[in-house]
Amino acid sequence: MKIEGKVALVAGGGSGLGRATCMDLASAGARVGVLDADPIAAREVASSLPEGFGIQVDVTDADAVGHAVDEVLDAFGGLHIAVTTAGVVSGARIVSRGRPARQADFERVVAINLFGTFNVMRTAAAVMVGNEPIDGERGVIVNTASGAAFEGQSGQAAYSASKAGVIALAMPVARDLAGTGVRVNTVAPGLFETPMAAGLPESTRLALEAVMIEPARLGRPEEFALLVRQMVENPYLNAECVRLDAAIRMPPR
Repeated sequence: MKIEGKVALVAGGGSGLGRATCMDLASAGARVGVLDADPIAAREVASSLPEGFGIQVDVTDADAVGHAVDEVLDAFGGLHIAVTTAGVVSGARIVSRGRPARQADFERVVAINLFGTFNVMRTAAAVMVGNEPIDGERGVIVNTASGAAFEGQSGQAAYSASKAGVIALAMPVARDLAGTGVRVNTVAPGLFETPMAAGLPESTRLALEAVMIEPARLGRPEEFALLVRQMVENPYLNAECVRLDAAIRMPPR
């Protein structure tokens, strides 16, 4: 799908990978709805774009996501691209000091990372299938998983399960949407220069970089955004998950 002149929304667009994606899509000519739980961050990113619109939204709230999509439609008159990057990390071993992990903590991570992704997908797809096709295409959805979906570290049961679920969504949803001109793909990033990684101790950072194959560094948010754009632009790519991680395979801890 050609991005110029299209309308995109990015859930989690107020910082990190989502912010870089907003910037990249805008540079390619898209009008961008910036969705984020932080209203100040959403507005700041939106104000930096040629045509941006910031919206506060809790992705786990079905009504809130529906209203946010309606706001994007009111502002820009359509929706062609949806990118989900909203997510949280929470570390907890399944048993610690003889006590089981808190079920509520597991549910919170899955609710935001998996349920939230599906919530944005279903709402955006319902709009996209009604678009007029352009070169046979009506819309593209790109979700964000994680390398932890494949090699979850100790303490990452909730995060790994939620991100593996995001990967598993792509094929059945792509099949659901077969014949509509709407595609679904997934990026599974490794370690990136984001606020989430900023708190890593220097020793931990160096140890992680040492097990990367090439290049031996954390990824840059603009590299994630580049892959999102390529997934949008390549009309033959559907139901795929692409790892973007410099070939790192995470150790157990």
